[in-house]
Amino acid sequence: MKKLISNLKGDKGIWSFVALLALLSFMPVFSASSNLAYIGKGDGNTLGYLVKHIVHIAIGFTIIFMVHKVPYHYFKAIAKGSLYFVWLLLAFTLFKGTVIAGANASRWIQIPFIGVTFQPSTLASMVLFIFVARFLSKKRTELLTFKASVWELWLPVFITLIFILPANFSTTALIFSMVLMLVFIGKYPLKYMGIVIGSGVVMLAFFMIIAKTFPDAFPNRVDTWISRVENFTSDKPGEDDYQIEKAKIAIASGKLYGLGPGKSVQKNFLPQSSSDFIYAIIIEEYGLVGGVGVIVLYLLLLFRFVVASHKANTLFGKLLVVGLGFPMVFQAMVNMAVAVELLPVTGQTLPLISSGGSSIWMTCFALGIIISVTKKEEEIAEEKKDAAKREEALQKLIDRELDEEYELVQDYSIEDKATNPMKAVFNK
Repeated sequence: MKKLISNLKGDKGIWSFVALLALLSFMPVFSASSNLAYIGKGDGNTLGYLVKHIVHIAIGFTIIFMVHKVPYHYFKAIAKGSLYFVWLLLAFTLFKGTVIAGANASRWIQIPFIGVTFQPSTLASMVLFIFVARFLSKKRTELLTFKASVWELWLPVFITLIFILPANFSTTALIFSMVLMLVFIGKYPLKYMGIVIGSGVVMLAFFMIIAKTFPDAFPNRVDTWISRVENFTSDKPGEDDYQIEKAKIAIASGKLYGLGPGKSVQKNFLPQSSSDFIYAIIIEEYGLVGGVGVIVLYLLLLFRFVVASHKANTLFGKLLVVGLGFPMVFQAMVNMAVAVELLPVTGQTLPLISSGGSSIWMTCFALGIIISVTKKEEEIAEEKKDAAKREEALQKLIDRELDEEYELVQDYSIEDKATNPMKAVFNK
C-alpha cells in the first residue's frame, strides 16, 4: 500500500477527496439499486449492482493513474484533431442512438461487443474545454481580433453545441456556461463575449422555432425540456412532478441524522434513484448531516482545483484545471439543486457518486489530466529544490577547499618563520 501511495504523484488533496467521494458512493448505490433489481425479471439481488459499481470505480481510478502519468501538454497537441472525431461521434449518436430503459435514443450509443452504453456529450465537453484552453493559451501573446476568434474559437464551439442541443439542452447550457467562464478567466474581451452571448440566444431561439415548426425533421427533445421549464415555473402537473415529489418526501424523511444506511423507503418508488436522484436517497438515509457532508466534499475539491490552477506555471495548465475541474463541481451542484427542486429536472448525474460506467470514466479521465498538471508543478518544485541542494553542496565544497588552502598557507607561514628567524624579524 505504501508503495502504491508513493507512486501517486500530483496534488494529494485532490486524490484524497476523489477517493472519499468514491468510497461514500458504495452504500447509497447499493441501497438505491433495489428498485432496479426488481425491474423486469430481476430477482431483487442488489449485490450485483454494487459489484458492478465497484468495478466501474476501480476502472475509473486505473484511468486516473494512467492519465496522470502523461505530461499534460500532450493533450494540447491532440485537442483540435480530437474535436473532429467528436463531431462524427455526436452526429452518429444523434441519428443512431440506442434506447436505454426508455431514455431518448439520441443521447446514448452502445459500444459493440462489450455492451457498455456511452453518452458522447461527456467526451465532447472534455475535448471542447481542452480545445478552448489551447486556443486561449496560444493567442495570449498575439493581438486577438473578433473575426479571428469567431473562426478559430466560436465556430468549433457552436458546431459542438449544435450536435448536443437537440438531445440534451441541460448539457448544452452547462457546456456553454463553462466555456464563457473559461474565456473570461483567459481574459477574452468582454465586448466580444457580449456579442457571443447574444448570438447564442438568437441561435437557440431560431433552433426552437425550427424544431417546433418541423418536429419530424430531425431527432430532438425540445418539447421535453420546454415542458420541464413550464412545469417548474407553474403549478401545471407534469411527468416530472412524480420524481420531484418522491425526492422531496425522501429529503423530508431524512431529517437531521437520516433513517440509517439501507433504510430508505423512497428508493423503491423514485425513478433513477441510483443516478439522477441519488442525492435525495443520501439525505433520506444519512440526514442533513450526510447531505451537507457531500456538499462540503465537493467544495473542498473545488478549493483544491483553485489552488492547483493558481500554482500552475503555464496559462494552458491553469485553464486546463479550471476547464475540467469547475464543470465537475458545477454539475454536482446542479444535480443537488434538482433534487431539492431549486432547478428543473435536467438528468445530470452526481459525479463519482451516481452509478454508471462511462460517466464515471470520463470524470476520472478529466481528473487524471488535472492531476497531471499538478504533478508537473510538483516535479518543477522538486527540481528547484534539488538544484538548491546541489548549489548548497557545491558552495560547502568550495568553502571547505578554501579553508584547507588557507590552513596550508598558514602552516607554510609558521614553518617559514621557524626556519628563518632573520626573515621573520625583517618582515616584522
